Amino acid sequence: MLLENKTALITGAAKGIGKAIALKFAAEGASIAFTYLTSKDAAMETKRELEAFGVKVMAVASDASDFDSAAKVVDQVLAEFSHIDILVNNAGITKDGLMMRMSEEQWDSVIDANLKSAFNYMHAVTPAMLRARCGSIINISSVVGIHGNAGQSNYSASKAGLIGLAKSLAREVGSRGVRVNVVAPGFIMTDMTAGIPEDTLKAWEASIPLRRGGTPEDVAKVCLFLASEMASYVTGQVIPVDGGMAM
Repeated sequence: MLLENKTALITGAAKGIGKAIALKFAAEGASIAFTYLTSKDAAMETKRELEAFGVKVMAVASDASDFDSAAKVVDQVLAEFSHIDILVNNAGITKDGLMMRMSEEQWDSVIDANLKSAFNYMHAVTPAMLRARCGSIINISSVVGIHGNAGQSNYSASKAGLIGLAKSLAREVGSRGVRVNVVAPGFIMTDMTAGIPEDTLKAWEASIPLRRGGTPEDVAKVCLFLASEMASYVTGQVIPVDGGMAM
């Protein structure tokens, strides 16, 4: 029970990687608050699955990219749980396209959902963590935020921004016992990758040293490490979870 008596707030956790993180944390004893935007049915099913671990769970419909909404969610969670020990900034979207064809809306919406959302929640949560003189913040970035990817300039920029944001905040709050780290998943099998053609999938897997795509559980395990006291001397770091793809 590595997270017993801890409260974790996870954005965008109705399904996929966010859900896997929430389940992993709940299995280790953490109370869970999570946000979702449109997937209400999936969110309610996730809430039921989390409650089966016997922990307290709060699911909140909220747009993570909205500054005021993020502050209200944090206030709700603090009122209900009294403390937030772990923040995972997982909310995100993709709207891919080549630079010369990318619209301003494609750029703005991805930056807002992926990067501004993390700023919103870090801004809202940090005061409570500083008062408690402890806390772990984890940004879910991507290997494309490290090495880029054609057709994903907006997504890559947002994920690179999460790294700079985390490293900067880590320097600001480290003296008060708050740690800030980044997990950078590679090719992870989720709903977003389910429609990839079989031949493309096999080609990608062949290019990965571990010869397989990752699972949301693979990402969740690393997040558990960073959230727990096992990582008590780890801050400002980026940990790729990519099977060696970005070596």
